[in-house]
Amino acid sequence: MSEDAQISDEEALWVDLSLYAIDPLGFVLWAFPWGVKDAELEKFDGPDDWQREVLIEIGDGLKKGYIDVQEAIRIAIASGHGIGKSGLVAWIILWAISTYEHTKGVVTANTENQLKTKTWAEVAKWHNIWIAKTLFKITATALFRVGHEKTWRIDMTPWSEANTESFAGLHNRGKRVLLIYDEASAIPDMIWEVSEGALTDKDTEIIWCCFGNPTRNTGRFKECFNRFRHRWQTKQIDSRTAKMTNKAQLDQWIEDYGEDSDFCRVRVKGQFPRAGSRQLIPEDVVSSCRKEKLDNQIEAWIDMPVVIGADPARFGDDKSVVVVRQGRIVHEVRRFRGISTQEFASRIAAIKSKYAAVQILVDGVGVGGGVVDRLRALGHEVLEVTAGGSAEDKVRFYNKRAEMWWRMSEWLASGADIPDSDEMETDLCGIEYSYTSKEQVQLEKKEDMKKRGLASPDDGDALALTFAERVVAVVEQSFEPDWEN
Repeated sequence: MSEDAQISDEEALWVDLSLYAIDPLGFVLWAFPWGVKDAELEKFDGPDDWQREVLIEIGDGLKKGYIDVQEAIRIAIASGHGIGKSGLVAWIILWAISTYEHTKGVVTANTENQLKTKTWAEVAKWHNIWIAKTLFKITATALFRVGHEKTWRIDMTPWSEANTESFAGLHNRGKRVLLIYDEASAIPDMIWEVSEGALTDKDTEIIWCCFGNPTRNTGRFKECFNRFRHRWQTKQIDSRTAKMTNKAQLDQWIEDYGEDSDFCRVRVKGQFPRAGSRQLIPEDVVSSCRKEKLDNQIEAWIDMPVVIGADPARFGDDKSVVVVRQGRIVHEVRRFRGISTQEFASRIAAIKSKYAAVQILVDGVGVGGGVVDRLRALGHEVLEVTAGGSAEDKVRFYNKRAEMWWRMSEWLASGADIPDSDEMETDLCGIEYSYTSKEQVQLEKKEDMKKRGLASPDDGDALALTFAERVVAVVEQSFEPDWEN
């Protein structure tokens, strides 16, 4: 074949590729040897039904924004095991890079091992039987257009909390950006937040796809299906409905663990667990308490003492919080930022007067000591709580913080009225626990929560402080809150 003929064939291939710029499903059906005798896909006629639906959704999103691109296409897929998500990831990557010139992208996963041995290995496998494989080179860490290595590429990038530049710098204005998360449930919130920066390019095709088993009941992947569901197109795929899964193995899991067990919810049904494996307070418990309204059920709280928990801020991003609790009801949550210890003490004193509170409990560690001192100087009795100090029940709990959070979790589980607040729910549900060598309950450190991309649970800590000591005194002149103020 002459050189001119070779060039002509390549040009024809580019023309064919361009026809699928907004048709991912058409691309997948065309670009691989489905049903071809003696080929690797001889026994297959194309993608599974659920894979087709996702590819169509991407195409539909591009068609809507074809004239005026305004919003990123965001797709989140939670699934059981073995449904073929890695294959779909590979198809999307190969489609995205080859049907729009100078596309840029990043692919990451929960761990570097997952990324290298499964996600990227799958891309390499499909690249090998791809009609356009001569146009794009794949290496151990990247896929790029030959001759345009710097401007037309998709990188396989392990996430790192210490170095988020690969995600923060993902910009490609006026062209196409692809961002893929595999096993997204375990990718820290910090990486999600940095990735949001890629969504700011104007007049740019931005496609963000997140896949994974729904192993965690907290975090940004879960929030794609709840708090941020208005921003994401979501699907939850039951492994039993997928063509390629081992149905016998799935049936065995269901028989051994029960269909509604968290094990089968995650690994078979593609549903989030009712509680994370180390999650102290389940989301469904908090959700129920947010809906519970006891303000008209006076007997639930009217004869109970009012207690105040105050958690002073220690770091710049944190907030000082006051929680007012009476029996089974939280009357008020007040949050303050950038407030001095003296001013915070004055605010607590005013809230105590408003609610006729019988006890103030303050976390006295660090700056909290100044708040305690100021309140006492103002003539108020204060119980200074040392979260890292000894628990009353030293056999069960590693320290005071674990004990009061555990008491709070039991209080919530038995039914309580808390504010209908996403901020409060995130704080309560985010914290995880473990056991020490002595089988004591131990909460994860705030520093470890921040490494997972979660903020300090200030609301949760303030409410937990109200459980630091058991208050059993009955108020002689019961207080009724002024709901107007």
